This record gives sequence, C-alpha cells and structure tokens, in this order.
Amino acid sequence: MGIITLLTDFGVKDPYVGVMKGVILGIDPGARVIDMTHEVEPQDMREAAFLIDDYWRHFPPGTVHVAVVDPTVGSARRPLIVSAKGHHFVGPDNGVFTLLADNVPDIHVIENRNFMLFPVSSTFHGRDVFSPAAARLSRGYSPQAFGRRITDPVLLSDIHPVIEGRTLKGSVVRFDRFGNAITNIKGHALRYFAGEGPFEIRMGKHVFAAIGKTYCEGGLACLEGSSGYLEFGVFKGDFRRETGTGKGDPVTVTLP
Repeated sequence: MGIITLLTDFGVKDPYVGVMKGVILGIDPGARVIDMTHEVEPQDMREAAFLIDDYWRHFPPGTVHVAVVDPTVGSARRPLIVSAKGHHFVGPDNGVFTLLADNVPDIHVIENRNFMLFPVSSTFHGRDVFSPAAARLSRGYSPQAFGRRITDPVLLSDIHPVIEGRTLKGSVVRFDRFGNAITNIKGHALRYFAGEGPFEIRMGKHVFAAIGKTYCEGGLACLEGSSGYLEFGVFKGDFRRETGTGKGDPVTVTLP
C-alpha cells in the first residue's frame, strides 16, 4: 500500500494523467496515488522545484514522488531516481529536483529497459519510464536496480536569493490559485539577514516595512506563507492581476 504522488504540467483536459495512473496500478494495484497538482505552468521547471519542496516533507518515508515537467522529453536528458530522507523522487534530470540538493540525495539513472514500457515513446516518458519506475519503487525495488549512480544532476542556477551588500535579492517564482505572489525568499533567511529590523521590502512600486500575519489585515499584504516563503497578496483580491506582477519580478529586502 505504497504512496505515490504526481506533479505535472499536463492539466486535466487530456488523458495523460489518467494513463500514468493506469500504468502505475497495472504494476502495483495496491498503490495509493495522490494528485498534488497538474497545473504547473507549462514547462516551468523552476515552479515545479518550489512546489516539490513545499509538499514532500508532509508525506511518510517510503513515499514515491513523480514530477513530470519535461520540455526536453526524448532528448539526451537523463531520467532519474533521486532518494533523500527516505523518499524517492522520479522525473527528468532538468533541475526540477534542485531544492533536494541540501538533503544529500542518492541519485540513479533509470536505464534498465526491463523496467520500462515497450516501445518507449519519445514524447511520453511520464507513461513509459517514470510511472513504471514509481510503481516498482513503491513495491520495494531498490534504486540500484534501475541503473548507475551519478553525482552530477542538473541544478537550476537562478533558484536561490542572493545577498549583495545590504540588500537581499529574490524574485517571484509562482502564483497560487488566489493570485498570491510567492517568492524564493525563505522567512528564516530574511530573519537571518535582517534580524529584528528595521528593513524595507520592495516589490515593484510597493514597499513594506514589516511582515504581516494574515491576508485579512487589509489592503496589500506581505507575509510568510504556509510554505515558509515570503509572499504577497491582497485581501479578497488577486495580487497578480491588481498589481501587474509577473513571474521573475524582483523582490528586495534592504537594510537602512
């Protein structure tokens, strides 16, 4: 009765997600398959990386997490199993697992053809490579059975905030369903940088001198969200639409 989570950019219009579930259940009928989201912005590995970091710790050890945001599917990029803290992560070697790097992961390439569907489509590794691997991991197969161990996974280079002098520089990495802008600045990183303040947080033309606790404090809100990252919202509104904020927009924390 293993747990397998699914994250993709497939949406739900097409049968892709359902097909992946069918493959998983054909190999491991007792698997419990949980949809995390299938609404990742198409081909956005950076957004996927932050979403994975948001949820995987809330599952018990032994959970298998499948992430398929894979614009280079069918190319020479490697399919991977990343094992960290008792969890297994299955997906493409394109940076989606960058935020696992601090957890000392053990990484194997999926190259054993006996553990893939045949023939392997050049456009649907979610079905033919990643789903079969996840199902077998759920059944207790060792990552070593799938292929060689590697130590050089692809890591996204622009994923962490940086400190330049008296300024902490980050950016917006994604928007949730409510239009809240979620950044790559962890609350604890901000506190480490700024201490008890004072400091100035700037998002576009909007400036904040403190971090709020809830969205309902009125007007524009700057707070540490449930994922631990600094985020911006507007009470009963859509921050993205009302401010024109976009992905990648800079966010700075400046000391006086």
